[in-house]
Amino acid sequence: MNISITKTTQPKEKPDVNKLGFGRYFTDHMFIMDYEKGKGWHNPRIVPYGPLSLDPSTMIFHYGQGIFEGLKAYKTDDNRVLLFRPEKNLERANISNDRLCIPPIDEEFALKAIKELIKLEKDWIPDAKDTSLYIRPFIISTDPYIGVKPSSTYMFIVILSPVGPYYPEGLDPVKIYVEDEYVRAVRGGIGFAKTLGNYAASIKAQEKAANLGYTQVLWLDGIEMKYVEEVGTMNVFFKIDGEVVTPALNGSILAGVTRDSVIQLLKSWNVTVVERQIAIHEVIDAHKNGKLEEIFGTGTAAVISPVGELNYHGEKLIINGGNIGEMSQKLYDSITGIQTGRLPDNMGWTQEV
Repeated sequence: MNISITKTTQPKEKPDVNKLGFGRYFTDHMFIMDYEKGKGWHNPRIVPYGPLSLDPSTMIFHYGQGIFEGLKAYKTDDNRVLLFRPEKNLERANISNDRLCIPPIDEEFALKAIKELIKLEKDWIPDAKDTSLYIRPFIISTDPYIGVKPSSTYMFIVILSPVGPYYPEGLDPVKIYVEDEYVRAVRGGIGFAKTLGNYAASIKAQEKAANLGYTQVLWLDGIEMKYVEEVGTMNVFFKIDGEVVTPALNGSILAGVTRDSVIQLLKSWNVTVVERQIAIHEVIDAHKNGKLEEIFGTGTAAVISPVGELNYHGEKLIINGGNIGEMSQKLYDSITGIQTGRLPDNMGWTQEV
């Protein structure tokens, strides 16, 4: 398929790269492709960024049959543009598609489309410290129909947003509230898919945590409310007595691309990494015994986010004196160094646009 391009006649003024925030600004163009049962994916096009015209009965509004992904483009010091493991995001998109009964996309073509869109919007990629171009591919069901069934039509859309750090704290340790009232996901559900409902289910607990002065929520398992699963927008790692532990992927945890990258890096450094169940009380006991050295989250948006405090049932656990740990810093420097071309990519993770 050929991608048609219609350029905007009203380009926007670009924002101050030092005041970007996250997800507030969007570039001049977007990519769209349609799906129709019996016809497949068709009509790929890059068009000016703007509103979508959808019938009020469109199924996405009523049943949430949709998925999304998140990745970034980075500008190097020599003005190249790099993507970080984009094939893994598109592979995961099709895993989510399968769970939501959405037709699979051609991953190779989708990556080509993303690269074409980025080439057109290259001037939007910020080059200030800790900035990047966030890429949001998503698919929505578009049948105008009231009734629970898989849609027979869809739209695959990609939008771009120049961004700064995801958390206002930047790389400063964040405060996390351990949630033991609300449930995000259970095995057999959609917790492993990057789909709309997972994030809608997290908002109430996130609001509760924010009102208490906490940046994010640490979710426990939905059955026993005992085992650690993930942070609201991140996977989570614990460094306990020299060993790094992260919850095993059990069907209710998102398989993060950054999570996998961290595991591979740590193993290449001969650090012991264990993927298993870890109970919240094991974390608390390790803290009491002086063996809990670091906690950090991993995700595309924040990359590495050190945790300085956990609140569980009102008990506040201060991690590493509230300071970033040596391992968190090394991982952040290594991954962002590879992403921006400042360090050699010995893992073969980057692709040039």
